[in-house]
Amino acid sequence: MSAPPQGAAGAALRIDGEMTIYRAAELKEALLGALSGQGALELDLSGVSEIDTAGVQLLMLAKKTAATLQCELSLRGHSEAVAEVFELLHLATYFGDPLVVSAARPLRESHP
Repeated sequence: MSAPPQGAAGAALRIDGEMTIYRAAELKEALLGALSGQGALELDLSGVSEIDTAGVQLLMLAKKTAATLQCELSLRGHSEAVAEVFELLHLATYFGDPLVVSAARPLRESHP
């Protein structure tokens, strides 16, 4: 997890590795800390290798906290793991993602 320098408009946070129950406490602290006192937070999910329901709950908590703090939260760089879970749970609209890209793998053609 890394936090690039803060700008006048907000901050950015990149999450690397698993976004699972095993890291929930660590990630919660980092997410809420990054939202604190910011006008905006850009959350880079390109380094997420695995996400479970605890990870999804953390993203939902971040969205709710951002709204309470009147902070703009944006998600970018969805890894394949994140894209698959967002598609499975129909979360793209909930998070306001501008693009909905299918994470499904193409079916193999069968030849007789």
